[in-house]
Amino acid sequence: MTEQTPRRKRPEDLRSARWFGPADLRSFGHRSRAMQMGYAPEEWQGRPVIAILNTWSDLQPCHAHFKTRVEDVKRGILMAGGFPVELPALSLSETYLKPTSMLYRNMLAMDAEELLRAHPIDGVVLMGGCDKTTPALLLAATSMNLPAIYVPAGPMLRGNWHGKVLGSGSDSWKYWDELRAGKITEKDWGGVEAGIARSYGTCMTMGTASTMTAIAEAVGMVLPGGSSMLAADAGHIRLASESGRRIVDAVWEDLTPSRIQTHDAYENAIAVAMAMGCSTNAIIHLIAMAKRAGQDIGLKDFERYSRKVPVIGNVRPSGDKYLMEDFFYAGGILALMNSMKEHLHLDCLTINGRTLGENIEGAEVYNDDVIRPLTNPIYGEGSLAVLTGNLAPDGCVIKPAAMDQKFLKHSGPALVFDDYPSLKRAVDDESWEITADHVLVLRNAGPQGGPGMPEWGMLPMPKKLLKEGHRDMLRLSDARMSGTSYGACVLHVAPESFVGGPLALIKTGDIISIDVEARSIRVEISDDEMAARKAAWHPPEPRYERGYGYMFSKHIQQANEGCDFDFLRTDFGAPIKEPSIY
Repeated sequence: MTEQTPRRKRPEDLRSARWFGPADLRSFGHRSRAMQMGYAPEEWQGRPVIAILNTWSDLQPCHAHFKTRVEDVKRGILMAGGFPVELPALSLSETYLKPTSMLYRNMLAMDAEELLRAHPIDGVVLMGGCDKTTPALLLAATSMNLPAIYVPAGPMLRGNWHGKVLGSGSDSWKYWDELRAGKITEKDWGGVEAGIARSYGTCMTMGTASTMTAIAEAVGMVLPGGSSMLAADAGHIRLASESGRRIVDAVWEDLTPSRIQTHDAYENAIAVAMAMGCSTNAIIHLIAMAKRAGQDIGLKDFERYSRKVPVIGNVRPSGDKYLMEDFFYAGGILALMNSMKEHLHLDCLTINGRTLGENIEGAEVYNDDVIRPLTNPIYGEGSLAVLTGNLAPDGCVIKPAAMDQKFLKHSGPALVFDDYPSLKRAVDDESWEITADHVLVLRNAGPQGGPGMPEWGMLPMPKKLLKEGHRDMLRLSDARMSGTSYGACVLHVAPESFVGGPLALIKTGDIISIDVEARSIRVEISDDEMAARKAAWHPPEPRYERGYGYMFSKHIQQANEGCDFDFLRTDFGAPIKEPSIY
């Protein structure tokens, strides 16, 4: 590393010393209130105060174990000589939050950042894992730039029904279509419902949760191997305790996110995401994270790595068979990164104080059908492809590794819907005149239009086509889709239709063409016709007129910019100063 290591902190250098150290009335109050809670001065004096941001709640199944796992983190902090304090943070349950947890990602990021800024905190352990919690907590830690370590919730165990292995999301969509097609019974469907989620932890497919925790490790914010550790494994308890111990040393070393999250580190994250068969959501979150770190990462970087890094993680939905439990047993994230190390910057510093190259050295693959060699990938290019054209001048994304390959190059007439309820009604109409060559289009589902860019992008297959035996067709929207989803779904069209992007201007019957190899997407109308339609377009009524939703609508950026708030950009306004404690 070329970086010069800062000198080791002394107790008087700790940020918390500003609260507890001075011999004045204000610090008297801080010390006396700590003693009111039963803490003796020996427990905090001269020790780093470590916040544990816990996103547990009674409506967060992915984090159910955090209620007790936080005690393991505290144990590690105490063993290393730190003073642990648990701070509950907003819990974003992918399952229960409506209209979408994406609406609240930035709220958690702000909540977490201000918790750290306003309290006497020297370092932080971030406890998350469910889709939006990982980017939200890392956005906060990056902006606050205190020593931070991330503890992923870990994937749940495999699902099971009648001896068949079930994967979160992916098999929900699969068997739902089979039920609608009349291939399984309601009783069968009930069995799938009861068997698909068998333990606490995040989705065990390569959905957004496992994608983002892998990205967090590739960037350097997770202890080696931690992102693929199973939630129900005893090793996860040890990971929690080890993370608690490590953050105390990181405080003394002043190992801040700004020292870890370099441009090279974010390129590592993109490469790993592509190799793992990542969620399409990775693009939005990783761009937001990189920009908070002051790094110029955008769609161009995803496209560059998409062309050169193949998919070697054979995990559903890009893979055909395996789940995260299999990936863990096959060697996990360290084995995958070691298998693709020629695409990585190995000298990047990580949270354990060692380089990425040191962390992955000697990592072995124990099942080369789960973690393939680069010479035998499951898909020859990266997981995602970025398309541009007159329909998406600022880009859109598709997941070629998880779709019927016959739609990689396709033209067909559009069937356009302005809202999701009308689309749902139409797809259940078996008399609908539709073929598998049509292109389903949903608009007004982007960052402002959704609102919050819901996961509606895997538009449901029409029942008529399902009964004819079709299981895929080209679908297009400015929405997102679950990382556990699959199919020929074009997503994140930017600019979105709600703000007058070209998607707002197309009509039923227009011919839409995509060519994934050429990375192009267009609607087959002239520039003059497009301009005439634009002149006749009228903006819709705003989604919100008060509260958080109003703030969201006024300041949310587009998908290609990471959907962060404009006022949270690194270059927005003067640097934030430390709060006065007087």
